Amino acid sequence: MVKIIGFCILFMTTAAWAGDKAIIGPTAHMFVTETGLNFEARIDTGAGNTSLHAYDLEVEGGSAKKMKDNVGKMLMFTTENAAGEKKRLKGKIVKTSTVSNSQGRETRYMVELHVGDKGFERKVKVNLRDRSHMDYKLLIGRNWLKGKYIVDVSDKKLIGPVAPISIVETGLMFKTRIDTGAVENSLHAVDLHVEGGVDDMEKNLGKILSFTTENEKGEAKRVHAMIVETSLIRNAQGSEVRYMVELTIGENGQEYKVKVNLRDRSKMSNKLLIGRNWLQGHYLVDVSI
Repeated sequence: MVKIIGFCILFMTTAAWAGDKAIIGPTAHMFVTETGLNFEARIDTGAGNTSLHAYDLEVEGGSAKKMKDNVGKMLMFTTENAAGEKKRLKGKIVKTSTVSNSQGRETRYMVELHVGDKGFERKVKVNLRDRSHMDYKLLIGRNWLKGKYIVDVSDKKLIGPVAPISIVETGLMFKTRIDTGAVENSLHAVDLHVEGGVDDMEKNLGKILSFTTENEKGEAKRVHAMIVETSLIRNAQGSEVRYMVELTIGENGQEYKVKVNLRDRSKMSNKLLIGRNWLQGHYLVDVSI
């Protein structure tokens, strides 16, 4: 079947519904100002509060029997990041927090710390607990995320409007146009030859197609691939049917298989165009990069 593609189809990006909130993945690099340390943090929407690894807790002047009676007193504690860097801190106990988990219930002291990207930290209440047995020494909870961030657990990467992209089967790098208006990827291809081909393009599905591609540096490669589909492309110049093959495409060392339509792009600045079928689920496009 010919797949009909209209360039007028709107692409609803994450930014379209995210409003003024930033997007953050399931983990993030965080800086805690008072410690002078960097942490690889787990972003946890299931946690109400942010939590920092802390041990050797000592309430200045002695601890009362009930933890909540120590609110307002100064607390000394040691924290440590995954790199083994340590810092002894002193902060005012602003609250206690009772947390329920699979181990039961526990009450923790809370202090206020500045947490975030270095240079863009903001003050938030943080509960303190021994996280030495956990992979992440800092957990970011809803009290840090609320009103500021949307969590994308797919951990999509950012890519700009033009990027260096590799096609494994060619051994070439392309200066690639990232086009959210295009449904499919499109690769420059000339001298197309179908082994045992016939005039009816639909009847050539499953056959081997050979073609020559060339990047922006003039480096050329002859490629052999199976025709997996045909695609009807409509644009300002009219419409045309193109062969589609599967190629392994991506940032160098991070390529994956995706369908690509083939056309003569010799008059175009970019010999490879990346569309939504490669971007979807993997990347967010930032045109300012």
